[in-house]
Amino acid sequence: MQLIKVLHGRPSPEQLAALIAVIQARTAATAATAAALPRKPPVSAWTNRAAAIALRRRSLPRSARHISTPM
Repeated sequence: MQLIKVLHGRPSPEQLAALIAVIQARTAATAATAAALPRKPPVSAWTNRAAAIALRRRSLPRSARHISTPM
């Protein structure tokens, strides 16, 4: 299985080792950053106002959808 392909030049084994070390460090840092970010809990269907409004609009007759209501 070929993980890295050199397109130009002939890097020394030390140069390839340095490249692999940098790639591994960046991958580990990205994974650690993603794990440290707080995750938002999913929005419950009971508290999702946008879904409730869309559902209410779909249940109205077509002619009533275009009537503006005073706020």
